[in-house]
Amino acid sequence: MAGRREQNTVMTRSEKRQDLVVFIQHHVSSTCVECGKELFKGYLIRFQREKGAICLECSDLDHLEFLPSGDAAITRRSRKYSKLWAVVVKFSRARRRNERQGILAEPEAIERAVAESDADSEERERRREREAVRRDALDRKYVAEFAQAIREQFPKVPAGADIKIAEHACLKYSGRVGRSAAAKSFEPDAVFLAVRAHVRHAYTDYDELLFRYDDRQLARETVKERIETVLDQWRG
Repeated sequence: MAGRREQNTVMTRSEKRQDLVVFIQHHVSSTCVECGKELFKGYLIRFQREKGAICLECSDLDHLEFLPSGDAAITRRSRKYSKLWAVVVKFSRARRRNERQGILAEPEAIERAVAESDADSEERERRREREAVRRDALDRKYVAEFAQAIREQFPKVPAGADIKIAEHACLKYSGRVGRSAAAKSFEPDAVFLAVRAHVRHAYTDYDELLFRYDDRQLARETVKERIETVLDQWRG
Protein backbone atom coordinates (compact mmCIF):
# COMPACT_ATOMS: atom_id res chain seq x y z
CA MET A 1 0.00 0.00 0.00
CA ALA A 2 2.83 2.37 0.88
CA GLY A 3 4.49 1.63 -2.46
CA ARG A 4 1.30 2.50 -4.31
CA ARG A 5 0.93 5.79 -2.43
CA GLU A 6 4.54 6.61 -3.18
CA GLN A 7 4.05 5.88 -6.88
CA ASN A 8 0.90 7.95 -7.11
CA THR A 9 2.60 10.99 -5.59
CA VAL A 10 4.80 11.10 -8.70
CA MET A 11 1.76 11.64 -10.91
CA THR A 12 1.14 15.34 -11.34
CA ARG A 13 -2.17 15.31 -13.23
CA SER A 14 -5.43 15.31 -11.32
CA GLU A 15 -7.93 15.39 -14.17
CA LYS A 16 -9.70 12.17 -15.11
CA ARG A 17 -9.15 11.42 -18.79
CA GLN A 18 -11.70 10.29 -21.36
CA ASP A 19 -11.91 6.65 -22.50
CA LEU A 20 -8.92 5.21 -24.34
CA VAL A 21 -9.91 4.65 -27.96
CA VAL A 22 -8.38 2.09 -30.34
CA PHE A 23 -9.13 2.20 -34.06
CA ILE A 24 -9.44 -0.62 -36.57
CA GLN A 25 -7.19 0.41 -39.43
CA HIS A 26 -9.38 1.15 -42.46
CA HIS A 27 -6.64 2.28 -44.86
CA VAL A 28 -4.81 -0.27 -46.98
CA SER A 29 -1.72 0.19 -44.82
CA SER A 30 0.28 2.70 -42.83
CA THR A 31 3.35 2.66 -40.60
CA CYS A 32 3.71 2.92 -36.84
CA VAL A 33 5.36 6.27 -36.18
CA GLU A 34 7.33 4.86 -33.23
CA CYS A 35 8.66 1.45 -34.31
CA GLY A 36 8.18 1.62 -38.09
CA LYS A 37 6.15 -1.60 -38.30
CA GLU A 38 3.74 -1.76 -41.22
CA LEU A 39 0.11 -1.56 -40.12
CA PHE A 40 -2.20 -3.34 -42.54
CA LYS A 41 -5.93 -2.88 -43.00
CA GLY A 42 -7.77 -4.43 -40.06
CA TYR A 43 -4.95 -3.89 -37.54
CA LEU A 44 -5.79 -2.34 -34.19
CA ILE A 45 -4.02 1.00 -33.70
CA ARG A 46 -4.03 4.13 -31.59
CA PHE A 47 -4.01 7.45 -33.35
CA GLN A 48 -2.60 10.73 -32.10
CA ARG A 49 -3.16 13.82 -34.23
CA GLU A 50 0.25 15.27 -33.46
CA LYS A 51 2.02 11.98 -34.28
CA GLY A 52 -0.06 9.58 -36.36
CA ALA A 53 -0.76 5.85 -36.14
CA ILE A 54 0.80 3.84 -33.31
CA CYS A 55 0.68 0.04 -33.04
CA LEU A 56 -0.72 -1.65 -29.94
CA GLU A 57 2.70 -2.84 -28.82
CA CYS A 58 4.11 0.70 -28.80
CA SER A 59 0.90 1.84 -27.07
CA ASP A 60 1.43 -0.75 -24.31
CA LEU A 61 -1.98 -2.22 -25.05
CA ASP A 62 -0.89 -5.43 -26.80
CA HIS A 63 -1.47 -7.53 -23.66
CA LEU A 64 -5.18 -6.81 -23.87
CA GLU A 65 -7.67 -9.05 -25.67
CA PHE A 66 -10.42 -8.00 -28.08
CA LEU A 67 -13.98 -8.58 -26.89
CA PRO A 68 -16.51 -7.93 -29.68
CA SER A 69 -19.75 -6.10 -29.00
CA GLY A 70 -22.85 -8.23 -28.60
CA ASP A 71 -23.19 -9.12 -24.95
CA ALA A 72 -23.63 -6.01 -22.82
CA ALA A 73 -23.35 -7.92 -19.54
CA ILE A 74 -20.00 -9.49 -20.42
CA THR A 75 -18.69 -6.17 -21.73
CA ARG A 76 -19.78 -4.36 -18.59
CA ARG A 77 -18.21 -6.95 -16.30
CA SER A 78 -15.00 -7.05 -18.35
CA ARG A 79 -14.60 -3.29 -17.95
CA LYS A 80 -15.30 -3.61 -14.24
CA TYR A 81 -12.65 -6.28 -13.64
CA SER A 82 -9.96 -4.93 -16.00
CA LYS A 83 -7.47 -2.41 -14.62
CA LEU A 84 -6.92 -1.17 -18.17
CA TRP A 85 -9.39 -1.24 -21.05
CA ALA A 86 -10.06 0.61 -24.29
CA VAL A 87 -12.99 1.15 -26.65
CA VAL A 88 -12.49 -0.27 -30.16
CA VAL A 89 -14.09 1.64 -33.05
CA LYS A 90 -14.16 1.35 -36.83
CA PHE A 91 -14.86 4.08 -39.36
CA SER A 92 -18.05 3.56 -41.37
CA ARG A 93 -17.78 5.06 -44.83
CA ALA A 94 -21.56 4.83 -45.31
CA ARG A 95 -22.36 6.73 -42.12
CA ARG A 96 -19.11 8.73 -42.14
CA ARG A 97 -18.47 8.17 -38.45
CA ASN A 98 -16.61 5.87 -36.07
CA GLU A 99 -18.78 3.04 -34.77
CA ARG A 100 -18.08 0.96 -31.69
CA GLN A 101 -16.96 -2.62 -32.36
CA GLY A 102 -16.13 -3.81 -28.85
CA ILE A 103 -13.45 -3.31 -26.23
CA LEU A 104 -9.92 -4.39 -25.39
CA ALA A 105 -9.60 -5.75 -21.86
CA GLU A 106 -7.33 -7.97 -19.79
CA PRO A 107 -7.84 -11.68 -20.69
CA GLU A 108 -8.37 -12.58 -17.04
CA ALA A 109 -11.09 -9.94 -16.75
CA ILE A 110 -12.88 -11.28 -19.82
CA GLU A 111 -12.61 -14.85 -18.53
CA ARG A 112 -14.13 -13.81 -15.22
CA ALA A 113 -16.90 -11.90 -16.95
CA VAL A 114 -17.74 -14.83 -19.23
CA ALA A 115 -17.67 -17.25 -16.29
CA GLU A 116 -20.13 -15.11 -14.37
CA SER A 117 -22.37 -14.89 -17.43
CA ASP A 118 -22.31 -18.64 -18.10
CA ALA A 119 -25.95 -19.15 -17.18
CA ASP A 120 -26.62 -21.70 -19.90
CA SER A 121 -24.84 -24.20 -22.14
CA GLU A 122 -24.67 -21.75 -25.05
CA GLU A 123 -22.52 -19.37 -23.06
CA ARG A 124 -20.26 -22.19 -21.87
CA GLU A 125 -19.82 -23.37 -25.46
CA ARG A 126 -18.82 -19.87 -26.56
CA ARG A 127 -16.21 -19.80 -23.81
CA ARG A 128 -14.79 -23.16 -24.89
CA GLU A 129 -14.63 -22.00 -28.51
CA ARG A 130 -12.74 -18.86 -27.56
CA GLU A 131 -10.24 -20.85 -25.50
CA ALA A 132 -9.79 -23.32 -28.37
CA VAL A 133 -9.01 -20.48 -30.81
CA ARG A 134 -6.37 -19.15 -28.42
CA ARG A 135 -4.77 -22.59 -27.95
CA ASP A 136 -4.65 -23.15 -31.72
CA ALA A 137 -2.75 -19.88 -32.15
CA LEU A 138 0.10 -21.07 -29.97
CA ASP A 139 3.09 -23.04 -31.24
CA ARG A 140 3.67 -25.26 -28.21
CA LYS A 141 7.24 -26.25 -29.06
CA TYR A 142 8.26 -22.65 -29.65
CA VAL A 143 6.55 -21.52 -26.44
CA ALA A 144 8.40 -24.18 -24.43
CA GLU A 145 11.74 -23.11 -25.91
CA PHE A 146 11.00 -19.44 -25.28
CA ALA A 147 10.06 -20.25 -21.66
CA GLN A 148 13.37 -22.09 -21.26
CA ALA A 149 15.23 -19.02 -22.55
CA ILE A 150 13.39 -16.94 -19.95
CA ARG A 151 14.44 -19.30 -17.14
CA GLU A 152 18.06 -19.19 -18.28
CA GLN A 153 18.10 -15.39 -18.10
CA PHE A 154 15.88 -15.16 -14.99
CA PRO A 155 16.51 -18.31 -12.89
CA LYS A 156 14.19 -17.19 -10.10
CA VAL A 157 11.19 -16.34 -12.23
CA PRO A 158 8.05 -17.56 -10.36
CA ALA A 159 6.75 -20.97 -11.35
CA GLY A 160 4.32 -20.69 -14.25
CA ALA A 161 5.20 -17.09 -15.04
CA ASP A 162 7.72 -18.22 -17.67
CA ILE A 163 5.03 -20.11 -19.60
CA LYS A 164 2.54 -17.26 -19.26
CA ILE A 165 5.08 -14.75 -20.59
CA ALA A 166 6.07 -17.06 -23.45
CA GLU A 167 2.47 -17.76 -24.48
CA HIS A 168 1.64 -14.08 -24.56
CA ALA A 169 4.78 -13.07 -26.44
CA CYS A 170 4.59 -15.89 -28.98
CA LEU A 171 0.92 -15.74 -29.94
CA LYS A 172 0.73 -16.24 -33.71
CA TYR A 173 -0.10 -13.25 -35.92
CA SER A 174 0.08 -10.88 -32.96
CA GLY A 175 3.12 -8.90 -34.07
CA ARG A 176 4.41 -9.10 -30.49
CA VAL A 177 8.05 -9.27 -29.52
CA GLY A 178 7.99 -13.08 -29.34
CA ARG A 179 7.15 -13.30 -33.06
CA SER A 180 10.16 -11.25 -34.15
CA ALA A 181 13.20 -12.78 -35.86
CA ALA A 182 15.34 -11.92 -32.83
CA ALA A 183 12.95 -13.70 -30.49
CA LYS A 184 12.79 -16.77 -32.71
CA SER A 185 16.56 -17.13 -32.30
CA PHE A 186 16.09 -16.49 -28.56
CA GLU A 187 18.36 -13.47 -28.47
CA PRO A 188 18.71 -12.18 -24.85
CA ASP A 189 17.40 -8.70 -25.66
CA ALA A 190 14.14 -10.04 -27.14
CA VAL A 191 13.59 -12.35 -24.16
CA PHE A 192 14.34 -9.48 -21.77
CA LEU A 193 11.79 -7.21 -23.47
CA ALA A 194 9.07 -9.84 -23.13
CA VAL A 195 9.82 -10.35 -19.43
CA ARG A 196 10.03 -6.63 -18.70
CA ALA A 197 6.67 -6.02 -20.40
CA HIS A 198 5.08 -8.74 -18.27
CA VAL A 199 6.51 -7.27 -15.07
CA ARG A 200 5.30 -3.79 -16.07
CA HIS A 201 1.72 -4.98 -16.47
CA ALA A 202 1.53 -7.65 -13.75
CA TYR A 203 3.71 -6.33 -10.92
CA THR A 204 3.18 -2.57 -10.95
CA ASP A 205 0.37 -0.01 -11.07
CA TYR A 206 1.29 0.81 -14.68
CA ASP A 207 -2.05 -0.22 -16.24
CA GLU A 208 -4.03 1.79 -13.69
CA LEU A 209 -1.83 4.83 -14.26
CA LEU A 210 -2.03 4.53 -18.05
CA PHE A 211 -5.81 4.12 -17.88
CA ARG A 212 -6.20 7.14 -15.63
CA TYR A 213 -3.81 9.57 -17.34
CA ASP A 214 -3.29 8.20 -20.88
CA ASP A 215 0.38 9.22 -20.71
CA ARG A 216 2.78 6.33 -21.36
CA GLN A 217 5.94 8.30 -20.65
CA LEU A 218 4.73 9.52 -17.27
CA ALA A 219 3.35 6.11 -16.29
CA ARG A 220 6.55 4.31 -17.31
CA GLU A 221 8.73 6.71 -15.39
CA THR A 222 6.56 6.20 -12.31
CA VAL A 223 6.96 2.41 -12.26
CA LYS A 224 10.53 2.18 -13.57
CA GLU A 225 12.13 1.58 -10.18
CA ARG A 226 9.61 -1.13 -9.24
CA ILE A 227 10.26 -2.98 -12.51
CA GLU A 228 14.02 -3.01 -11.93
CA THR A 229 13.51 -4.33 -8.40
CA VAL A 230 11.42 -7.28 -9.63
CA LEU A 231 13.83 -8.08 -12.47
CA ASP A 232 16.77 -8.10 -10.06
CA GLN A 233 14.89 -10.52 -7.80
CA TRP A 234 14.18 -12.83 -10.73
CA ARG A 235 17.81 -12.76 -11.84
CA GLY A 236 18.81 -13.98 -8.40
